Amino acid sequence: MENNFSSLINQANSVLILLAKNPYLDQVAAGLSLYLALKNSKNVQIASSSSMMVEHNRLVGVDKVTMDPGNKNLVIKFSNYVADNIERVSYDVEGQEFKLSVIPKPQFDAPTREQVELSYSGVAADLIVLVGGMNESHFPLLTSNQLVDSKLVHIGVQTLVMESKREVISFAEGTASTSEVTYKLLKQLNLDLNQDIASNLLMGMQEGTKNFTHGRVTAETFEMAADLMKKGASMDPRQAEEQKQYPVGAIPGQSPLQPTPSQNPASQRFDASGIQNEKPQSEVESEPHPTWLQPKIYKGSSKS
Repeated sequence: MENNFSSLINQANSVLILLAKNPYLDQVAAGLSLYLALKNSKNVQIASSSSMMVEHNRLVGVDKVTMDPGNKNLVIKFSNYVADNIERVSYDVEGQEFKLSVIPKPQFDAPTREQVELSYSGVAADLIVLVGGMNESHFPLLTSNQLVDSKLVHIGVQTLVMESKREVISFAEGTASTSEVTYKLLKQLNLDLNQDIASNLLMGMQEGTKNFTHGRVTAETFEMAADLMKKGASMDPRQAEEQKQYPVGAIPGQSPLQPTPSQNPASQRFDASGIQNEKPQSEVESEPHPTWLQPKIYKGSSKS
């Protein structure tokens, strides 16, 4: 089997996307974009050893990132129920349906629906995609014995340093952002980049390239951004909110609004009663009174 990204994904039955410890927004955006692209065709999970930060909340699908991945075994737990009250547990297979029966002792009631908790334990993944990071320590879950047989793939802007002898297939490139690498890999899969995926990738590129000012930004970077915008992606929505915090004209490129006559201090005057009146704009722009331009002569008082 070829070690290209497309063949690795197609051959995998289940995929686990692992984000590096304390991931940057660019890395979270890349991981979520891959998750969204695969979720309809693969058994896929996305996990991180670190909790998501507030800045990550603007990414689509961030609520799917878990700190406790597990999909191998179904665990049924009865909370606040004494185990000694159960007499036996049995199961039946009716056609293609599995039925589990919990029989309590005669003097006790069966567990209620509210006491039943379902969860999963154990991690089963044919393929693990490592996103970001610089070395193996950035992915604590790799130390789990449950993942020793999983194939490892890495996506990032630099090659991952492995202290162990585990083999990692690297798709790292020396780009400015991990989202750029992910964009190229998704193109290899011939998957349609919908608006949610495009928005995540564009926000990731924006953060990773420092608003497209990074030294590694190339013409190809802008071509990717243009393609994502054609697919409905939008730039960071926070920019519009931040601009609202500044007065009109404070941001370069903005033209200040011209004041209306009622806003112009020169067009306001007070009458004898102290009531403020508006002065017609034509009077404000008229020539000053001739006496204003004449020299003023001051005479001192004399005492006899």
